[in-house]
Amino acid sequence: MNLRRDVFQAIADPTRRTILLLLASQAMTAGAIAANFDSARPTISKHLQILTECELLQQEQTGREIYYHFNPEKMKAVADFIEPFRQMWDERFNKLEAVMKKQSPKK
Repeated sequence: MNLRRDVFQAIADPTRRTILLLLASQAMTAGAIAANFDSARPTISKHLQILTECELLQQEQTGREIYYHFNPEKMKAVADFIEPFRQMWDERFNKLEAVMKKQSPKK
């Protein structure tokens, strides 16, 4: 039984978020990714598996090496979810700014 992981489940973990940041600029092998952490290599491999299962990462085999690539399209689900909250906070800050400008003393 192949359980599909949720994108939000994947990004909930700080190690996985760091892996995504590492891979946002360049593809890397599991060993190169693991070198950035104090965790054991099998632990990093498990994180890579989770990120791959939810399609935030894609694998590409080059010779004997497997390179992991960040899949920015999959992050769209996260961005789409967050957007209404961002808009709400922008509106609140704009209202607060307007109130503060009205109340500031004139020189």
